[in-house]
Amino acid sequence: MNIMNESSNSLSTRREFIKTTGRIAAASALAGVAIPHVHAAGSDMIQVALVGCGGRGSGAADNALSTKSGPIKLVAMADVFESKLNSSFEGIQKECGDRVDVQDRKFIGFDGYKKAMDALKPGDVVILTTPLAFRWVHFTYAIQKGLNVFMEKPLTADGPTSRKMLKLAEEATAKNLKVGVGLMSRHSRAFQELQQRIQDGEIGDVILLRGYRMHGPVGSAFSTKWPGQPSELLWQIKNFHSFLWASGGCFSDFYIHHVDHLCWMKNAWPVKAQAVGGRHYRQSPDGSTYVDQNFDSYSVEYTFADGAKMYMDGRCINGCNDIYSSYAHGSKGMAIVAKHSDCGFPSSTFKGQNQQKSNMLWMSKAIPGQQDPYLNEWNDLMDAIRNNKPYNEVKRGVEASMVTSMGRKAAHTGQEITFEDFLNSEHEYAPGVDKLTMDSPAPLVAAADGKYPIPMPGIVRDKEY
Repeated sequence: MNIMNESSNSLSTRREFIKTTGRIAAASALAGVAIPHVHAAGSDMIQVALVGCGGRGSGAADNALSTKSGPIKLVAMADVFESKLNSSFEGIQKECGDRVDVQDRKFIGFDGYKKAMDALKPGDVVILTTPLAFRWVHFTYAIQKGLNVFMEKPLTADGPTSRKMLKLAEEATAKNLKVGVGLMSRHSRAFQELQQRIQDGEIGDVILLRGYRMHGPVGSAFSTKWPGQPSELLWQIKNFHSFLWASGGCFSDFYIHHVDHLCWMKNAWPVKAQAVGGRHYRQSPDGSTYVDQNFDSYSVEYTFADGAKMYMDGRCINGCNDIYSSYAHGSKGMAIVAKHSDCGFPSSTFKGQNQQKSNMLWMSKAIPGQQDPYLNEWNDLMDAIRNNKPYNEVKRGVEASMVTSMGRKAAHTGQEITFEDFLNSEHEYAPGVDKLTMDSPAPLVAAADGKYPIPMPGIVRDKEY
């Protein structure tokens, strides 16, 4: 029995969810840069290119092509895996029909992103859904081409790339580009109303936030030894959840949604984090040793400037109590934020700290046509593009990525990590990622026994590995 696949299949995927339910003036640096054409409301054709054709990329393209604000068409695709690109193309074409016009604009290789973006005109949209290590590289080229962007979370895993992305966010704003980030909780209409109610004082001062994502192994977070094919680099990209350079590991990729939406409820980012975690079960069901860099369990305590706390608990172990929800506690009451999964509704508020029906103050109601936050975020982005509204979620996306990484690094090093510590850290996990080719060595090379460096809290204290 494949326990990993069985556990993964028991969880709702993004596609299943779909089916069931300040501006910084950089004018001096960018003087003379032409503002890209803004599409007239409901009239001009918007072309889309997809860079990174995995499940999330295919889902994002499907969402983009499902928007109704005006004509839209997928015209180019890029990936390093031809089989993945072809599978994605077939699925999207089956779902979206004549809104797909890719023809021979399918590009394989590490330079494919340039060719896909070159197929667009200024004001079109590129979807960036590769592993996060490549985000700043692709975003840089999109800005040069004058393209609007949708990029998947997380955006960064280390300090140097976080600083790069913050600078790129300023450049995108200065060029009037619209950029969405795949933290879809912010586009849940239930969460939006709940956040306003909390800010209006419905549960009092927020003093405690709790997030839980605890279930069996999923994704590619637990990998056995590289089999020798494809190249070690391509194998790591394919199993990106296993490597901190590629994804920030399971903590960053899986838990960022709860970290982000709980901080939103507080309307603040924490200033520091301390954490524990461990590697308990390091063999696959068939007895092979796992060589990834992840812990099996994490528990992070974040502290806000006012002393309030946020706890994020993550676990990828079969046979344990599964919890996948989030909560906010205030001085007068509490709220269920995500009733299940990353942003499952209904959200609700209660007087006092007990979730009793008699104590309920409010429960969110479904808004017809706006129940899917994955589609909402695309409708919001396309509205901004077609109607030239200010729209750039990158700074917030980087900050959410950094806060998530603070917790991960605190667990991996056994140290208290502050927001400023992380932002100003110098350890870059994939230097030179912009120069990778199909023949390049991987940013992290296995030892002779096939194992990779793992976090050693208390022993390796200034870096994660």
